[in-house]
Amino acid sequence: MTVAATTATTTTASTVASTASTTASLTSNEFLTLLVTELQNQNPLEPTSTTDFVNQLTSYANFEQQQTLNTNLTTLTTSLNSLLTLNSSNYIGQTVTAKADTGTLQDGQVSFGYSLDSAASSVTLTVKDSSGNAVWSGSGTTTSGTNSFTWDGTTTDGTQLSDGGQYTLEVSATDSTGQSVYGYTTVTGKVTSIDNSTGTPMLNIGNTSVSTDNVIGVTA
Repeated sequence: MTVAATTATTTTASTVASTASTTASLTSNEFLTLLVTELQNQNPLEPTSTTDFVNQLTSYANFEQQQTLNTNLTTLTTSLNSLLTLNSSNYIGQTVTAKADTGTLQDGQVSFGYSLDSAASSVTLTVKDSSGNAVWSGSGTTTSGTNSFTWDGTTTDGTQLSDGGQYTLEVSATDSTGQSVYGYTTVTGKVTSIDNSTGTPMLNIGNTSVSTDNVIGVTA
């Protein structure tokens, strides 16, 4: 009888363990079932030691705490994302300047900017379309710090491009020794909407999206 009971109980434990391993995580009920099954199935002549039993109970306590912590973290993350989205909505209708090199041609222009670590002896600006083709090229100001550049949507050969396209500004800036002094590029525009589909709030400026983390200036 004892052997039969032991065999049956062992089978139950194996079934529970097998079921648990196929799930994403072990539930508290499954953990307790395994623990109780072990106690029922222990050899009366060699029972589970007090130390082992205490260790198992401690493991269960830690497991419960971890499960609770995971649930709380998930809830906290959801709340933070909602809060970030709500805060980001304050940008709608505001004109922002963000670190980015791509902007949307709107009302016949794109407002770019670029930063130089020190004064440059030569600055070349190149505007490329979404396919990577250069549509305009020219020289830029060489002042150390922040410089602005508004492209009017006209190509080098004088063709006026239509609104809606996305264009990227490439900056090549070198000092008198030929060393690069280029820092970063910015785009300035009015925020029209917020996109949180990726879990990170993105500000839409025309057809261009920029992260709130990259915003360095806001004007009404």
